[in-house]
This record gives sequence, structure tokens and C-alpha cells, in this order.
Amino acid sequence: MRLGVLDVGSNTVHLQVVDAFSGARPNPRTNLKIDLRLSEFISADGLINSEGIKQLRSAIRACVTEARKVKSEELLPFATSALREAANGGEIISEINREFDIDLQVLSGEEEAQITFLAARRWYGWSSGRLLVVDIGGGSLELAVGVNESADIALSLPLGASRLTKSHLEGDPFTKKSIRSLRDHIDSQLSEVLPALVQHQDTDRAIATSKTLRTLARLTGDWADGDGRSLELEGLRKILPRLSEMNQDERSELPGVSKSRARQIVAGAFVAETVMRSLDIDALEICPWALREGIVLKWLDWIRQ
Repeated sequence: MRLGVLDVGSNTVHLQVVDAFSGARPNPRTNLKIDLRLSEFISADGLINSEGIKQLRSAIRACVTEARKVKSEELLPFATSALREAANGGEIISEINREFDIDLQVLSGEEEAQITFLAARRWYGWSSGRLLVVDIGGGSLELAVGVNESADIALSLPLGASRLTKSHLEGDPFTKKSIRSLRDHIDSQLSEVLPALVQHQDTDRAIATSKTLRTLARLTGDWADGDGRSLELEGLRKILPRLSEMNQDERSELPGVSKSRARQIVAGAFVAETVMRSLDIDALEICPWALREGIVLKWLDWIRQ
């Protein structure tokens, strides 16, 4: 069965088409990714402005057209933090669903964490034991811990890389004062959930998903003798000062760092460092599967029932 997974996130609108069957590994066929930065179109009153809505509709139109072009039998559209939190998000989704005849659904933060955890569990298998999964998106940070396919604890915090860059970082390069403010804010937010996480700290594997964490693993591989397949705390601490001192153009020339993500990679790196330091994690293994694969697996489980 050919499935189209339409991910409307804070950074991109991303269509991934896979051939998937119950009990089999989803096989990627094609994808279309459109940089949108939807969170940047949210005004102080929490509304996505008209230009943001216009660009969102255009991106969804392109993805729906592509899904039909490659003969997707089902389209599984979902939205995460930007539309979840926007004051006019519900209205926008209703209009999009009517216009394109789709069923765009908003995931809660906990659902996002749980589905990403499912993808990691299926990738690593039962023998991997208790997993801790960390995902840094544009709008939120998801953390999940468990030994089964459903996490024992699944949390979502407003610590996405794009969100934090917009709210805290100033200048180009970023000012030291704004970086200190960012770090204090991340520490404060994480301190509220640490008691719940610490009781699940005895994990067998610590897993990272998301483009931000994959990019950081690659950079530590290039700059700090890492292997690119994991993100080590020691290596991350080595590259953080260099990343912070660069301007946006310099960061955009780094391998694996697109121009659209060059500004927010610094905030993502500080979130990753704080999580790893707070939970005594020496290294995070990079998992190839994440939320979109989890959506496919969950849907296949549903139709099999």
C-alpha cells in the first residue's frame, strides 16, 4: 500500500511517500520538503498572519498534488506545535481540510512524543531494553522513556530550536547576553520535569531523532572526532563555542546545515547539551526513524486490528 505522510511542522511542510505493508518495513519512495518556518508568521497575539496562511496553503497544495501524482492510496496529514498553539490554528485547519479534501489532524505534544517513541522502539527492537528518546523540533522538545512500545512517560516542552531562536537570541553573531538568557530559560524549563525523568533515568539506550540532532552529530564528527552516528556530550561541548561565535552565513556553509536552519542550530545545540547534562547522558544514538515513520507504523497497526 502506498501511503503519503504529510507533516505540517514549525519549520517545514514535508510529504514523505512510502510503500508500507503490515509486518514489513516501510520503504521510502519519494518526498517533497518545503521550507516554510510557520512559527515565524505567528504574531504577538498568537495568530498566524495572512502571509503565513497563504504560504501554508501553497505548500499543502504542492504536497497534495505530488501525493496524487505518485498514486498514494492514503494520505496521512498531521500538524505539530505551530498549528497546535496558534490562536487561529483550528480555523486554518478547517479551511484547509475543506479546500483540499483531506483530514489534517493536530497531534498533542504527548502524542508526538509517544509516536516518535514507537518508531524508535520498532527500529531498535525489544532487545534494546529501556529507551530514552529525545526529539528537538522547531517548536517543541519531546522526551519519552519506556520499555514497551508505549512510553511510560512522554513529555513535550516549548523548547523547539526555531521558537527559542525567535524568543531569545539576538544579533548576528548572537550576543553573549542573549545566549546566557537562552541557557537560563532552558535550564528553568527542564528543571520542572526533571523529577519525572530522573525516576526513569536507568535506561539501556539513549536515542536521538530529528534533523537538529542529526546535524549536530555530523558536526561533532567533523570537528570533534565523532563518528557521526551518535551525538556525544563531550563533542557537543567542544563545538558549541565555535557555533555560537559564527554568524548566520558562516553556519549556513557548514556541512549538513541548510541556510534555513543556520540560525536555529545554536538554540538546538544548547537544548541538546542541557538535556544530556541534566540526565547524565554521555551520548545519544541517532535513529533514522522518527515521527513520520511512527505515523505509518501506528496507522498499519490500526488497520490490522
